[in-house]
Amino acid sequence: MVSFSLFLETLASNPFLAVVIVLVLGTIFVNGATDAANAIAESVGTRSIGINAAIAMSVVCNFVGLVLMSLISTAVADTISGMVDFGGDSHAALIALAAATVGIVAWGIGAWLFGIPTSESHALIAGLTGAALAVQGGFDGVNGAEWIKVIYGLILSTVLGFGAGWGITKLIQRLCRNVDRRRADNAFGGLQVLGSAFVALMHGAQDGQKFMSTAMLAIVLSVGANISDVQGFPLWIEVLCAATMALGTAVGGKRIIKKVGMEMANLEKYQGFAASLSASASLLIATLTGLPVSTTHTKTAAIMGAGAAKNIRSVRWQVAKEMVFTWVFTFPGCGIIGFVLAKVFLVLF
Repeated sequence: MVSFSLFLETLASNPFLAVVIVLVLGTIFVNGATDAANAIAESVGTRSIGINAAIAMSVVCNFVGLVLMSLISTAVADTISGMVDFGGDSHAALIALAAATVGIVAWGIGAWLFGIPTSESHALIAGLTGAALAVQGGFDGVNGAEWIKVIYGLILSTVLGFGAGWGITKLIQRLCRNVDRRRADNAFGGLQVLGSAFVALMHGAQDGQKFMSTAMLAIVLSVGANISDVQGFPLWIEVLCAATMALGTAVGGKRIIKKVGMEMANLEKYQGFAASLSASASLLIATLTGLPVSTTHTKTAAIMGAGAAKNIRSVRWQVAKEMVFTWVFTFPGCGIIGFVLAKVFLVLF
């Protein structure tokens, strides 16, 4: 276990670690501003909760989700930390890690400026992979057995997210067809808020662990240890990462909420509840099984499924297409940026 005092001592003796930690926290901040907002977007879009109250709820739930899930399982963090190998040179490894985080932050800020909820999870995986390829000079830097879990996660988040969103919406329509519309609407408004809170909890658990493992990797490399030797994550790093993510949501969440909750699909409150329930269930399964999935991807698939279940025309497919294109280009885009920046940084530093 890396204590906070050891971390401070290492910072004092290795200033470059401070640079890397700031960059990693920058990626967590951007994740909070982009990905975390998706958890609460559709509940704002259906007017079940005000935008400021929703952001406050997301801030708290993301924080609690990361800390609580870290006590139960760190499977996702273990997958990310074992996915790449930066080699035995700790200084070169730190440089490569810094290059990857610079690329991730640049990509995330660009998407945020356009209001597109890009997947910071995919950006993280691609950036780390590109940097590892650069520092190792080949595919020795990638652990295929761990990396394949990304593909499994993509399939799970798309199929289960969309399918569950569609199925739960259809089930609610059947069960509530004779229920008074106004009473049902009020009930599902409250349920939708609870569902959004659960998604926010799972976002903290899933995405928080990914970025926490990156911060831990930087610290472990700087002390010359191996990430496989570390058992668990200290509470101080959990709190630091969770607080940074929460701050990102508070500062930048409104722009993404508008895109996902108000522009992608016209949902009623029961559809919003269905989307939240299906997304949170998908995220819980992925987190407990160590599959690194995108919260953005999962939630968007669930919203599209819930919208299509009532009327396929209620989904604004052009907006959805913009998001899909962003996801498609994230892997090669961030991978190339991470690779090129790592090569440049290795020469400069």
